[in-house]
Amino acid sequence: MTDSSRFVEWTAEKVADFYQVDKTTGLTEKEAKSRLATVGNNQLTSGEKVSLVALFLNQFQDFMVLILLVATLISGLLGEYVDAIAILSIIVLNSILGFVQEVKAERSLSALKKLSAPMAKVFRDGVWKRIDAALLVPGDMVSLASGDRIPADLRWMTATGLMIEESALTGESLSVEKIVEPLLHRELTLADYRNMSFMGTMVVKGSGVGIVVNTGMDTEMGRIAHLIQSTEQNVTPLQRRLEQLGKILIVVALFLTALVVITGVMHGQDLYKMFLAGVSLAVAAIPEGLPAIVTIALALGVQRMIKRQAIVRKLPSVETLGCASVICSDKTGTLTENKMTVTHIYTDQQLITLSDEKKELRSFQNPMVKQLLEIAVFCNNATLVQKGKKVSYEGDPTEGALLVMGAHGGVTKNGLEGSLVKIKEHPFDSERKMMSVVVEDMKKQKKLLVKGAPDVLIRDCTHIYQNGRIEPMTAKIRQQLLNQNENLASNALRNLAFAYRELTGSIQTQSEAQLERNLVFVGLTGMIDPPRKEVREAIRLCRKAGIRTVMITGDHQATAEAIAIQLGIKRPNGLTVTGRDIYNMEDSEFQQQVEKIDVYARVSPEHKLKIVSALQQKGHVVAMTGDGVNDAPAIKAADIGIAMGKTGTDVSKEASSLILANDNFSTIVSAIEEGRHIYDNIQKFISYLLASNVGEILVMFFAMLAGLPLPLIPIQILWVNLVTDGLPAMALGVDPAEEDTMSRAPRDSRENIFARRVGWKIVTRGLLIGLCSLLAFWVTYQEGGQLMLAQTVAFTTLVFAQLIYVFDCRSTGTIFERNPLSNLTLCFAVIISVFLLLVVIYYPPLQPIFHTVPLRLHEWLLIIVTSTLPVILAGLLDQLRKPIRRALPQ
Repeated sequence: MTDSSRFVEWTAEKVADFYQVDKTTGLTEKEAKSRLATVGNNQLTSGEKVSLVALFLNQFQDFMVLILLVATLISGLLGEYVDAIAILSIIVLNSILGFVQEVKAERSLSALKKLSAPMAKVFRDGVWKRIDAALLVPGDMVSLASGDRIPADLRWMTATGLMIEESALTGESLSVEKIVEPLLHRELTLADYRNMSFMGTMVVKGSGVGIVVNTGMDTEMGRIAHLIQSTEQNVTPLQRRLEQLGKILIVVALFLTALVVITGVMHGQDLYKMFLAGVSLAVAAIPEGLPAIVTIALALGVQRMIKRQAIVRKLPSVETLGCASVICSDKTGTLTENKMTVTHIYTDQQLITLSDEKKELRSFQNPMVKQLLEIAVFCNNATLVQKGKKVSYEGDPTEGALLVMGAHGGVTKNGLEGSLVKIKEHPFDSERKMMSVVVEDMKKQKKLLVKGAPDVLIRDCTHIYQNGRIEPMTAKIRQQLLNQNENLASNALRNLAFAYRELTGSIQTQSEAQLERNLVFVGLTGMIDPPRKEVREAIRLCRKAGIRTVMITGDHQATAEAIAIQLGIKRPNGLTVTGRDIYNMEDSEFQQQVEKIDVYARVSPEHKLKIVSALQQKGHVVAMTGDGVNDAPAIKAADIGIAMGKTGTDVSKEASSLILANDNFSTIVSAIEEGRHIYDNIQKFISYLLASNVGEILVMFFAMLAGLPLPLIPIQILWVNLVTDGLPAMALGVDPAEEDTMSRAPRDSRENIFARRVGWKIVTRGLLIGLCSLLAFWVTYQEGGQLMLAQTVAFTTLVFAQLIYVFDCRSTGTIFERNPLSNLTLCFAVIISVFLLLVVIYYPPLQPIFHTVPLRLHEWLLIIVTSTLPVILAGLLDQLRKPIRRALPQ
């Protein structure tokens, strides 16, 4: 790739010489074809594509999926074909979902290609002609005007009032005026390359001719395309945890079932029966419904998030939000409104701070205010657009902001055109740093209206309009005005000054320089891209939840820092660094500083990627928000990429995991809350499924150790695993959020699925469920010696113990800490499970299949006592553990 920085420092003539192009004729068609054959088409290329078949087969490489395939095979060998088909359906469904998500993710490069201009006006063989932009080569001379998209990276040769909108690439909120002079400063960022423009950006004003310096993948847009291709998608914390869980389950299941089989055989049990029981336990130990329940929980969470204006593109990313510890947010359009707004007016020695509605402008009767508004509105080429009560604009954002200010003050172009007529305009240019128009009133009196850079305009004014009269501009007054300009600028405001002059004689014979002198100063305005109203509160809530917000922007340092202070992003000791600072830092030094930095300004796409990577290496789960093309690589690299739905480019959306439909930063807080809620529910039903499975295994194991007959037969184990475990577990997926969801610190992304006492709960509850079920079996068997009755009692006790335990799973504490009726779905799931159990026990055709017999009253009393014992004893255990937990260091 040709280094663009050298062209910034060269003159346009030197660039033309470098590419051996004659400015009077351009390239010849022969030379252009030769170069095209060497450098290739001016197009963004995709990386090596994986076939759709390979993408689909990749979905079956997950460890948990392989375990489920083994479970399917075992169920088939046992003759449990319904169970096998159910497991296989779950595997295929999850694989299809993963396949669809990966196909969608590959669309990001396609969206990037849409930013390339389809046609270009090029100078070849001494003739201007329009060609397919894909055929442009380095050295081509291209002509562009307002509304054109830049077709390749260019070094400007001529520029007339040329303004380029580059926010999608650089993050700069304002249109950038382009020049042709070389820039001598070496340490410039992309946003500072004022004599160059880049593929995909847009001409919003003026015209110019540029020489192509880079095409295709060698452009800055191509660099971003390469970053997207080379950036790997991180595995989500949930995916990591489920993979760990799968490995643990398969080892534990094989060990315990082997132990049960060996123990049973050693105590005289039939080998074949013990083998069937062991295989049934192996199937029961692996919760084949887990992937489906996780998918359902995530899908339900997605539906809730859609109602809160957050659109999820990748299901696992929903849970990732729950452990986000840092949000890296773009400034323009994300934290701010992406529109310039006048916030201050200084005139007649008075500083007016404008409210959101700007109603006070109408209340000012001071003629100075009206004079300033008239200059701002008439010395302006933007157009006001009013739809109902909403006022917006088309054109340059700065001029549009002045029109909106005028409208709120009762001054519009339409209103002025009846009394003033524009005769002549002198466009803004970088040398004069001002724009002026000559107007004529109804009495044929002419006046020059001027707006421009305050330092230049104040210098050129010989008088000032204040106290209702025109007074000479003294050195003291001039210094006061310059000080006021500095005060406004220190708050990251972009300032403009306004002046006028009464004209006499013929204006046709006078030059711009002659007309734009002896001006009468009227006032200043300060404008800014304002923060969104709701963002400050959203950032406060993030901080309460232990989440740090970091601003990353291509905008100027002073502007970025001022916005960060207003929003509460910048901490008292927090640092602000620029892209240049990052470039000058060693990687080790940056790693040390990254935790202290709150604001990044003037950064490039590579810098954003480096920031996200550094935070991830520090152990953070990083959410990256953005709307521009330049954000896409970092969005893809982040643990969760968040794009703006309204202002976001297709590239950023396709690279993201989550899209904010309303471009509202506060929606991220809602999404984080939902993410935490979803993970809590996933952890609840994992706790329920595994403790239930542990109980099933232990009741068999303890029976074998005690030399007792089998308390459960294989089909009963499979029935419990499929029916009793499944419905309540799904109902836990819609359990309401606990009150402290957004008051606790983010989860450590490295913690395993058994953290936060989940492992303790699984072991203790599973142990108690197994022991109590065995107790019911032993009491019944000792009373009458009827094995089938004792097995029915054990089977029923196990089911009831699990159904009572499911309410215990709803809290990190005990069953008594939450109202059971607050989740009616769970109540109905338990009722259905009880009904199905009763059908198996009392419906004669099913009794021989499940080896059950009808139960009598005293047996039901025993079942009720033994099935409630686990949660009562567990509650007592937890109470005993509380003093110990408090005494231990946190």
